[in-house]
Amino acid sequence: MMKDLVNGQVEELGKLWKNKRQLSFQVLNLAMIILSALMIWKSLMVLTKSESPVVVVLSGSMEPAFQRGDILFLNNQDDPIRVGEVVVFKIKDRDIPIVHRIMKVHEKPDGSIEVLTKGDNNRVDDRGLYAPNQQWLQREDILGRARGALRYVGMVTIILNDYPIVKYVLVGIMGLFVLTTKEN
Repeated sequence: MMKDLVNGQVEELGKLWKNKRQLSFQVLNLAMIILSALMIWKSLMVLTKSESPVVVVLSGSMEPAFQRGDILFLNNQDDPIRVGEVVVFKIKDRDIPIVHRIMKVHEKPDGSIEVLTKGDNNRVDDRGLYAPNQQWLQREDILGRARGALRYVGMVTIILNDYPIVKYVLVGIMGLFVLTTKEN
C-alpha cells in the first residue's frame, strides 16, 4: 500500500515536470500557503503586541500549572502587571524564552516597573537565570502574559526540534503532496 502511494506520487511528479504550466500553478499554490501562514503569524503579533504570540512550554518548571508540551497563547497589552500572573520573558543573550510566574512587582517613582519571577516547580526565584548583575526584569523583557493554553499539543514541536530529521521528512512529504495534488 505504501509502495503504491510512493509510486503514485513519483508518477504525478513526473507528469507535473512535463507540464510547466501546471508546475508553475502548483509552486504558486505552495508559496500562497506559506505566505498565508506568515501573514496570520504577523497579524497575531500586531493584535497581541507580542513578538511571539504562541509559545511551547519546554520544561517542567511550571508544573502543575503547565506541563512540558503545553502551548500558551500570549497577550502583551499595556495593562498593569500583577503578582501571580504567568508571563513569558526573554533574557538578554539567550534565544529561548522562559515561562514563569510573577512573584514581586516593584514600581519605581518614575512609573516604570521591575518584576521578579519564579517557576511554580522551582525552589528559588529566577535571579540565577537573569543576565549577570540583573536582579529584576524590566517591562521590555516580558514578551507577554499567558491568556490560554492547549495541553500537550506542543509535544509535536518538541519532537520536531529534538529530532530534526523528522522535521525535514515531514516538510518534504507535505511539500510533495501540495505539488502533486491537483485541484478539481
